[in-house]
Amino acid sequence: MKRYYILLALFIGAVYYAQAKEPPRKDKRPNIILIMADDMGYSDLGCYGGEIQTPNVDNIARSGIRFTQFYNISRCCPTRASLLTGLYNHDAGIGQMTGKRDDKAYKGHIGKDAVTIAEVLKTAGYRTAMSGKWHVSNTITRPTPEEQLKWLSHQVQYPLFSPIDQYPTSRGFEKFYGTIWGVIDFFDPFSLVEGTTPITSVPEGYYHTDAINDKAVEYIKEFAQGEQPFFLYVAHNAPHWPLHALPEDIEKYKDTYTKGWDAIREQRYQRMIKMGIIDPQVTKLSPRHPGEMRWEDNPHKEWDARAMAVHAAMIDRMDQGIGRIIQALKETGHYENTILIFLSDNGASPELCERYGPGFDRPGSTRAGKPIAYNTDKSVLPGPQTTFFSIGPDWANVANTPYRMWKAQSAEGGIRTPMIISWPAVIKNKGAINHQLVGHVMDFMPTLIEVAEAQYPEEYNGHKIQPLAGKSFAAVLKGGSQSGHQTLFNEHEGARYVRHKGWKLVLLKGQKEWSLYDIINDPAEINDLAAQHPDKVKELEAMWNKWAREHHVLPKPNNK
Repeated sequence: MKRYYILLALFIGAVYYAQAKEPPRKDKRPNIILIMADDMGYSDLGCYGGEIQTPNVDNIARSGIRFTQFYNISRCCPTRASLLTGLYNHDAGIGQMTGKRDDKAYKGHIGKDAVTIAEVLKTAGYRTAMSGKWHVSNTITRPTPEEQLKWLSHQVQYPLFSPIDQYPTSRGFEKFYGTIWGVIDFFDPFSLVEGTTPITSVPEGYYHTDAINDKAVEYIKEFAQGEQPFFLYVAHNAPHWPLHALPEDIEKYKDTYTKGWDAIREQRYQRMIKMGIIDPQVTKLSPRHPGEMRWEDNPHKEWDARAMAVHAAMIDRMDQGIGRIIQALKETGHYENTILIFLSDNGASPELCERYGPGFDRPGSTRAGKPIAYNTDKSVLPGPQTTFFSIGPDWANVANTPYRMWKAQSAEGGIRTPMIISWPAVIKNKGAINHQLVGHVMDFMPTLIEVAEAQYPEEYNGHKIQPLAGKSFAAVLKGGSQSGHQTLFNEHEGARYVRHKGWKLVLLKGQKEWSLYDIINDPAEINDLAAQHPDKVKELEAMWNKWAREHHVLPKPNNK
């Protein structure tokens, strides 16, 4: 009997070794997995100073590189369009959101004169798949608000959520599981499809964050059996509102945020200093946003502490699933030669979604007919499916520590993202923090093309393709040094900036006058130098106007 157990142990060990050993592929190019969170703040992750438990993303950081000057577009779909195409979002066709407009920069979907990373890598011999949030195609709506609400609450079914030629499977992804639209009910998501087929029901106990990660694991296990490398895009909806999380995850954070936003923000700032994410001599903690009340004066402490606990729980659950992705890579022997990327599409959101009420992309009731609460009096606690709430500006200010402002604004709190890359077989300076590279989501296309030994096309499917705007930073992964972009631009719904040679000129949404910052020595944008350097303001404004004309950016009437 003893001999039997010894032989059994040896057999199990041999099986494990066979699974973990690098498969004998002829094609040695790396696999690529790009994971993106939605509305997650700069300091939410544990490895960027947050108190949220993210051990799996933290492990990616320990085996890779964290970047501190990496930028997005400040909003969901424009960032995704830029990331997928290697272009500024206006050139990709999504200058604003996904509403259809007869305009080159505001089509509301990725144009035919742009290619996606999936299209390029698929042409180069990669398998391609996506799980999660698409949100870069025109949204099809019903003729009346009543019909729309019935659709949103699954009372009626229709075959398409956007034109089918704009679905992921029409833009280079062999496989797709996820939502075509942006906002979802995490327990029963609207616009959920497999390939192009609508999923008309979900099983009991469904939670969308788990489903996204589990589908990614399924793709990994399937692709691992083949000879080709693979590209997998995992686009999470979490922690975008509504605040929906599982009770056991919320429980972990039930007391964490009762101390209030000022205390949490200061603790994050101190941890970021200790970690080396920021230099306190350079990056000061930006002032609280103007409308923020003191926690001591907050009449809704219980509600607000709960709201941030749910936000944390959503990120925690996402991280748990990322752990399963990493485990699948290890079990199939693909971990060492897989590039893992993690970032957020924009800063944390100040939106108060409960003020919107149901309509467009927000249901009024569940599939079972239970009404959904949008209470502005905070008499209902967030978390379950029957609520639609968000963290609001006070906690968004905390999530984006140490920077000011948030999603949809061109201040650093809206556009600066945590970004982590690991590639165990190649990256030698594991656990490094890169402060030098000024990177942008449009840089992923040229970087991944370089490591995949692919080619960016001049034409694709009979259409002339625009030249890349992004820059490869592949050399950084191999131990080299790169400074990245000397000049960057942005515009979203009137908010705009130009960053050039250490200066940043920024106009916030709703404001009429530019502000000027020494962004190298004042990244928290505390000291406005516009009055002291009027010539620099004119110079940079002229640069922005020239860029806007060349990239078909429409000026906003109140911000000419």
